[in-house]
Amino acid sequence: MPRPPSRRKQLIWGSSTKDCAQVEAAAWSFEARTSAQSRMRSRRSSVSWGGSRSSLRTPLVLPGESAEEAQPKGLPGHKDRHWSYRDMPEWASMFPNCGGHMQSPINIDTAAASFSSKLEPLLLSGYDVPPNETLPLKNNGHTLLLGLPNKMTLSGGGFPQPYQAVQLHLHWGTGHTRPGSEHTVDGHRYAGEIHVVHYSSHFDSFQEAASEPGGLAVLAAFLQVGLEINEPYQHILKHLSDIKEEGEETVVAGFDVTKLLPDNFDRYFRYNGSLTTPPCYQTVNWTVFNQTVRLSQDQISVLEDTLQGEDDEPIQSNFRLPQSLYGRSVLSSFHILQRVQPPGEGPSEGGDQPEPGAGGGLPSSLPDGTPREGPVTASGKDVEKQVGSSLHTGDILAILFGSLFAVTALAFLFYVHKHRSQTPRLRAGAAKPTAIYAPATTDENAL
Repeated sequence: MPRPPSRRKQLIWGSSTKDCAQVEAAAWSFEARTSAQSRMRSRRSSVSWGGSRSSLRTPLVLPGESAEEAQPKGLPGHKDRHWSYRDMPEWASMFPNCGGHMQSPINIDTAAASFSSKLEPLLLSGYDVPPNETLPLKNNGHTLLLGLPNKMTLSGGGFPQPYQAVQLHLHWGTGHTRPGSEHTVDGHRYAGEIHVVHYSSHFDSFQEAASEPGGLAVLAAFLQVGLEINEPYQHILKHLSDIKEEGEETVVAGFDVTKLLPDNFDRYFRYNGSLTTPPCYQTVNWTVFNQTVRLSQDQISVLEDTLQGEDDEPIQSNFRLPQSLYGRSVLSSFHILQRVQPPGEGPSEGGDQPEPGAGGGLPSSLPDGTPREGPVTASGKDVEKQVGSSLHTGDILAILFGSLFAVTALAFLFYVHKHRSQTPRLRAGAAKPTAIYAPATTDENAL
């Protein structure tokens, strides 16, 4: 029996379903990817995997990607009208959604973020992909794209329904001069940013969900320069030389994808926004982690210097500038320690920034380079408004023990004071009797 049309299709925000072909970083579903590979096996003369690289004479068209988008630059059939990061001011004229009032990325003003007790810890299921399964990795001309199986799900975190994973990709800058995170925190831009894209389980595909309100959920984490190599990221970065040119792809052995994200899943910011690339659908629930992920300087350099895009130009500074909030609220799952900014200090890019929401009071890492979690304390007006909901078990125990110690100390001081005040009276009222000494007589000595 044919399936009746979904009522959700009556709520399309974009101009047409065809626009989904240009959705941020060309989302892949794992099953569709597998079927596409099966079709390609019958055309082995067109595809040479060579163990790692695929050189495509007839481009592989992935789900969510049009034939024109898949066609390498310089070959007949490639789209003449194609967006790039150099023409960001023109995006709105070509893709109307890009001029909307719910665009991403944004600058997260921690002083204006509101704590929400509904933002529970995130639950990530199925993220540990067995090594005997492979994940497709592609250079799409704008970034590196890693396809993910939709058995990977995101739930918790205040979401009304689970979201299924589609793909992840990265954004980066240009050398030491221009860091490349898309979101900024209190004006600080980080070295890079990872996005893990999911679509609502209420829809049958990413393409259907992409233009629906609340259809997408993206996890974002900031990348910082650390002292050591990040092995989970190296699992991907070591393959970048195989996909150096636009349109090239390879496969990566399965691994635990959660290792690409911060360890702490209960400290994050949340707001409603959009895809950060055309067609800029305003359908994304953004989750931006408070804790950062550290890569070595060499790994950041590999990101910035390896891949090529249009006209064989290096893919660099592939990030969109922060967009206006237009009255939107930014929520936080934790209480933020507000920072008193020293005179003369202003927003900056790069450098050794504090972790988002940490308030800048502590360095962002320990002496050995280990990331430091931001404090979970509040101050000022936040304490007055939120102390009732901010007390956890540890806080309550600390207060009880502190009170007990204070009472004991007061009792001891009172006892000492009372004892000292009684001692002089005892000395005055119980004087020793007068002793008279007389030498012994001869008779007494004889005894």
